Amino acid sequence: MSTDLASLLGTQETAALEFKREVRDRNAIRKAICAFANDLPGLGGGDLIIGVDKYGRPAGNVNTSDDALLTFTSIRNEGLILDRPSMVVSAEVYEGEPVIRVRVNASHTPPVRFDNVVYVRPGPSTRPATRDDERVLSERRRSFDAHFDVRPVPGSTLDDLDLNLFRAEYLRQAVDPSVIEENHRSIEQQLASLRLADVDGTPTVLGLLLVGLAPTNRIPGAYVQFVRYEGTDVGGSVLDEQELRLNVIDAAERLETLLKGHLRTRLVEVSGFREESRPNYPFEALREVCMNAIMHRNYESSNAPVRVAWFDDRIEITNPGGPFGQVRADNFDRVNDYRNPSLAAAMKSLGYVNQFGRGIGRIRASLARNGNPPPDFVVDDASWTVTVRSAS
Repeated sequence: MSTDLASLLGTQETAALEFKREVRDRNAIRKAICAFANDLPGLGGGDLIIGVDKYGRPAGNVNTSDDALLTFTSIRNEGLILDRPSMVVSAEVYEGEPVIRVRVNASHTPPVRFDNVVYVRPGPSTRPATRDDERVLSERRRSFDAHFDVRPVPGSTLDDLDLNLFRAEYLRQAVDPSVIEENHRSIEQQLASLRLADVDGTPTVLGLLLVGLAPTNRIPGAYVQFVRYEGTDVGGSVLDEQELRLNVIDAAERLETLLKGHLRTRLVEVSGFREESRPNYPFEALREVCMNAIMHRNYESSNAPVRVAWFDDRIEITNPGGPFGQVRADNFDRVNDYRNPSLAAAMKSLGYVNQFGRGIGRIRASLARNGNPPPDFVVDDASWTVTVRSAS
């Protein structure tokens, strides 16, 4: 029998414990999870208990079914709290009554944001972080073994970043500018807060990938190679060949024009005498495949580009980097993990990917709606290849 949480955690709210009588304000739940993940007091995270009022009294009759637990586990994959928190949701007992426990572990990549705002819990209440709070969290991040995408790039300077693009596009699309401007932060502090540079002003891999002027000068494989062949194999004539040695924001814009320029339309009978025009490939599926390739590729130890090979009957998109973390060749369509978690978070904020863990499902659904065959996936230790076949 599990230990009663009242004796294990206590009966008063603290910096590591918050009570909610019921789930009315989901944003309040998200703010608490974000604050526990940031772990400003350094307590290792915290616990959110659903079914207990603010005075530490159990409400009773709390629904602890699987569906109720899924309400909270789904919060992790919504993409509203970034980087995604590590948390465990379970049905427990508090003073003999059923409750839901949300255990949130401290993040190794703070500051974590909900809706682009950093929340902290220095005591028994949750609030937005101050500039000093964010400085503490940013410095703490440096003490961890950071993922490759947030490591500073030796030898790079702010001159390697397109600061106009950062202000005009990245801040406008991914962040509410008032959140940064209200504390009159310098450009260096803004970049550090968003992990595009470290606290000393050295650009990170993430910064060069997102807003770098020439990312391949520092990260050789950070580009997309596009080749349009005539026929159905690489022996055919090359009709178009381009290398997109651009940052992610500029590459996304260029890819959209490039892919749409090679699409062809056909008339499809819908019903009766009605026909409609459909492309040979749905653009949303191609965008999803390409953006996921950019997001998941191995930037650390491979100089190979993301390759898009377009034939008369199919398109093959290959990215260097095999399965990562929990992902294997036999579960990649059910399990997700991130080699570049901060890049994934940034691309989610910019709107290039929608909800974490849904890319393959979206690709399959988009192709089916357009009348294309299902995609083929070839996954090995060093790369992924997705083949999308033309609609007949």
